[in-house]
Amino acid sequence: MSKPEVVVYGASGYTGKLISWHLAEYGIPFIAAGRNQERLEAQMGRVPELAGANYECRAVAHEEAALTALFKGRKVVYNVVGPFMQLGEPVVRAALAAGCHYLDTTGETDWMLHLREKYGAAFAARDLILAPATSWMWMAGQMATELALESPGIDTLDVAYLADSNTSVASTMSFMRMLTKAQHYLLNDKLEVWPAAKAYPISIPGVHPILNSLPWGGGGEPIWYEHDARVHNCSVLVAFRNQAMLDAILGLLVDFEREHGDKPEAQKEQITNEIGNKLVWEEPGREEPHLNRSIISCQGRGDTSSVSVILRGNSPYIQTGVIAAEACDRILKSQHRSVGFTSGGITIGARRLIAANADRGYLSWERTAV
Repeated sequence: MSKPEVVVYGASGYTGKLISWHLAEYGIPFIAAGRNQERLEAQMGRVPELAGANYECRAVAHEEAALTALFKGRKVVYNVVGPFMQLGEPVVRAALAAGCHYLDTTGETDWMLHLREKYGAAFAARDLILAPATSWMWMAGQMATELALESPGIDTLDVAYLADSNTSVASTMSFMRMLTKAQHYLLNDKLEVWPAAKAYPISIPGVHPILNSLPWGGGGEPIWYEHDARVHNCSVLVAFRNQAMLDAILGLLVDFEREHGDKPEAQKEQITNEIGNKLVWEEPGREEPHLNRSIISCQGRGDTSSVSVILRGNSPYIQTGVIAAEACDRILKSQHRSVGFTSGGITIGARRLIAANADRGYLSWERTAV
């Protein structure tokens, strides 16, 4: 059996199991890593697609030296352990020390900015990829924006997500913390901050009701495009079909700003974890295409031209598994296009990621000049 060159750290979690499934589908050997050997073996055993797959379970302490020893001799580390701003530092440091490409599934934009500023140059110097948010959120939006940017003259990107899936335990803790931090949009080549705890009504193509949305951390897209000469403006809003849930979260954010806004950062991190664990305390079931549908809309604009890109899909968490496996496959084949701090849409290619999900029935798309 081939030696595993990919490590999925946090493999026993909800998203980690979906990534593991698709790595097996691609025929990519991997190490399923985490802190508890018994839990790893039990959770991997619950994934029917892993029967006969080439993988091994490895327990490891969540500290830099132990992680570095595990990563040595591997090529790709896929980190699925969040909240990332709380738990990610030892993992990215260990990946760099071991000479591994680093990708993760974060939605936390402050973590993305932290990685760019603190580690981007170091990864680039070693010809290594540093690609946070190589997952449906925020990669789905960038798949749409990259299609929009294929149209000459487009420099402004207005992105909206519509989701209809239940969130995992780790995702809920991550989004609760990121909704209380600075949430950015790109305006005239400069990152600006959305007002805190404010909803925005938006129109989603193909949906008659006007839906309330939130910046949801601001999105990874404005960060990726901040220094991209093609783009001057980029904003992201996120809506959910379950509007009662979104309204409840908005209420929590209003309360948080009033009651905890002036508290020390460490205390606020603890509070958002507690809120997240009260909202979701057990993992949801696997997504079903007819229940868990999504829409990504990107409205692109230039001086005199405009374009509309719509991605109609389903099963966002499962799409993350496909994105991860496609990314690992391309990296192992040395088919990536950039190193240092980058995005999956750039280093792997947006059309490659779209095709990987479209081939499996998770996505369709259209681009129209308007």
